[in-house]
Amino acid sequence: MQLNDFMRENYPNLQLRLPLFYSWDRGIRFELGVNWKREYNYTNSPYVLGCYKRAITLFEASHAPNEEILVVMDIHDFQNSKKFKRKLLKNFPRYVNKSLLFKVKHEALPFIYPEDDEEGIWLTHRFTLQCKTSELNYIPLLKAICNQDLGLKPRISHSVYFININRKTIFHVYDDRGCDLLATSPATIKDIYEKHNDWILDYDRAKIDKVFNTTL
Repeated sequence: MQLNDFMRENYPNLQLRLPLFYSWDRGIRFELGVNWKREYNYTNSPYVLGCYKRAITLFEASHAPNEEILVVMDIHDFQNSKKFKRKLLKNFPRYVNKSLLFKVKHEALPFIYPEDDEEGIWLTHRFTLQCKTSELNYIPLLKAICNQDLGLKPRISHSVYFININRKTIFHVYDDRGCDLLATSPATIKDIYEKHNDWILDYDRAKIDKVFNTTL
């Protein structure tokens, strides 16, 4: 399935950009890292391992091995820059079977954060891969995303979205602090809301509880 078709059919008027949770009315924002302190930024610290565990657990709760997913990676770069191709080759091959790389689709978009580009010199290079969950090395990928602000390697500083075509959900880890899970219907993710309720970000808990307690 084409990404644009999926978004138009299931998430009309939602632009795939941060912050997802505050741009859609049916979703959950989870807290990944708990009680961060600077001295926790070392490999396999309890804080880091806790981030990994929550990110992996929530991803697996949202994506069965045999389900079709779209992996979307946004790389922001200057217009006319050739570096983005090297960035693609540096990132995707680590996390998918090389035989799938030919399926990666590229689209050059106007910078998706125009409010931060007054001079109009940026582009967003969007790479999309459709595969089964089992074909994606999601554990090291999720760890690399969590590492981006912790000074740990490997790390990925680009936005990566996981779209479950079967369940029509969008999953996004924004960094070690947390992740968003969006759905077209609260019923789709009600079981995750209930099972991992204690991981919900307290700041948004009242808003999230209202969605699941008044619409189901």
